[in-house]
Amino acid sequence: MALVTVILVALGPCVYAQDLEPRAYSNSPTGLNFLIVGYGYTEGGVAADPSLPLENAHLHINSATLAYARSLDVWGKSGKFDVVLPYSWLSGKAEFAGQPHERKVSGLGDPRLRFSVNLYGAPALSLKEFTDYRQNIIFGASLQVSVPLGQYDSDKLVNLGTNRWFFKPELGLSKAWGPLILELATGVTFYTDNSDFFGGTTREQDPIYSVQGHVIYALKSGIWVALDGTYYFGGRTAVDGVEGDDLQKNTRFGATVAFPVDRHNSVKLYASTGVSTRTGSDFNAVGIAWQYRWGGGF
Repeated sequence: MALVTVILVALGPCVYAQDLEPRAYSNSPTGLNFLIVGYGYTEGGVAADPSLPLENAHLHINSATLAYARSLDVWGKSGKFDVVLPYSWLSGKAEFAGQPHERKVSGLGDPRLRFSVNLYGAPALSLKEFTDYRQNIIFGASLQVSVPLGQYDSDKLVNLGTNRWFFKPELGLSKAWGPLILELATGVTFYTDNSDFFGGTTREQDPIYSVQGHVIYALKSGIWVALDGTYYFGGRTAVDGVEGDDLQKNTRFGATVAFPVDRHNSVKLYASTGVSTRTGSDFNAVGIAWQYRWGGGF
């Protein structure tokens, strides 16, 4: 029996609203604990906030991530809770208002919490019961929250934290045909205001709407591969009531490979790139995550 990694980590602090995450709505036995340690590297026009008014940005972010997740029994439905803690090192150059700026900083990013539940097609099962489970259609929902605890300096445009909350409700659908799985998820990210933005101003941002799809193929050995894609739009900002020309309409593609090492350990590799970009997020990303699981009868 092959169990899958339940959360995708080590993406760096720049892609919270547009994560590429295959198998987010899959079933696993209840009572499992997952400890994940990851490393990610991103380069290009990337920042913790992709709608910042930067031009000719050439930034590099190395990120280490520690995460914990637990599979749950939610009134007979399978669910999970996870928390992600990123730490990053950022360096690079960009232009703001026609003037060049250089930035080098390290520190904590904003932690993320998420709760999800599979509403249909993935009942809560013990490890013994799960051996007879075969996926057909799964429909689920999740809520992700970003907590503004990361490094932030209002005298700088580029930071590792964003000094505001975001809330992302999402709906997901997964359909299996034997080893082939097709997934589709759509969500919207709502932002609170940053009342201590650059220069002592207040910054507002409209919601970002996103849709992502994945084509996944699972091998009997426990290895699975995925082709990933996402499109997101919205997110226009206003500073002290003055609306910016920064509406986002962006597309990204990527790939993911996960393979078991032994009964308790597995490794995931991923990469993604921007295909079309209107504002921000024109970057490349690669990463690796190691996962250790225990509990639930293991």
